[in-house]
Amino acid sequence: MKVLITGANGQLGLALARRLRAGKSIHDVVALDRSGLDIANAVACRETLALHAPDVVFNCAAYTAVDRAETERDAAYAINETGAANLAQSCADIDAMLVHFSTDYVFDGETTRPYVETDATAPLGVYGASKLAGENAVRALARHFAIVRLSWVYSNDGANFYKTMLRLASERDTLRVVADQFGTPNFTGDLCDAMAHMLMRSRSELRAATGTYHLSASGVTTWHQFASEIIAGGQLIRQPTVEAITTSQFPTPAVRPQHSALDASRFAATFGWTIPDWQAGLARCLAQRVR
Repeated sequence: MKVLITGANGQLGLALARRLRAGKSIHDVVALDRSGLDIANAVACRETLALHAPDVVFNCAAYTAVDRAETERDAAYAINETGAANLAQSCADIDAMLVHFSTDYVFDGETTRPYVETDATAPLGVYGASKLAGENAVRALARHFAIVRLSWVYSNDGANFYKTMLRLASERDTLRVVADQFGTPNFTGDLCDAMAHMLMRSRSELRAATGTYHLSASGVTTWHQFASEIIAGGQLIRQPTVEAITTSQFPTPAVRPQHSALDASRFAATFGWTIPDWQAGLARCLAQRVR
């Protein structure tokens, strides 16, 4: 299978390229960062996909600065909506399948159970709204696609909550972390294993699976509990106290959904793959950390 990955310098793109190239890979992988392909440029998308002629495009390129998006609306939409539309149209032009990654932030967090794909979307901020607009563009323009919603993604690459906690643990005696937002942390290694398994399907089977999916580890936790387990399992020289606080005690420009866990049953039923619980993913990520 010939695969093209956009956003290859982000934490998900890096992990996916590494996973699909691992061992005796059966895939021909082209991984492009923004300098190689700016998805907001329609001409660049069309020419790049025509040149490489991939069977599957994984769109890992995204504007993910949740708070900054509130004042950088145009920048968020340029990548998350326009970029998604450009890729969807370019994939349709060459009859390629698009795997487009989206987010739990398309929901308002008002439910107390994990979200399923058919639940109503109602983003609370610009980031979520721009990602939802990108989903809609993919549905309208792509011939064959999988929209894969993810949540609380972390890794040893890039910038993320997990790495922030490890850094702050070396600087502070107390970490104050929100304990009234609920979701599921997801290690990129687990997410990419699921994508590699998905690619074991034939081209026709993948196309028949066109639709929207939630991909997530099992279990639900809070940012506070996640931080506590990062610190406990990190074999750190310093062990700061992790203090539980409320969302109101840590105001941010963008409103976060209070409950945003995702139910991955549809992905499991379609592709025969289930990610272990989030604690197992954390243990795996910590074991791979370079100190």
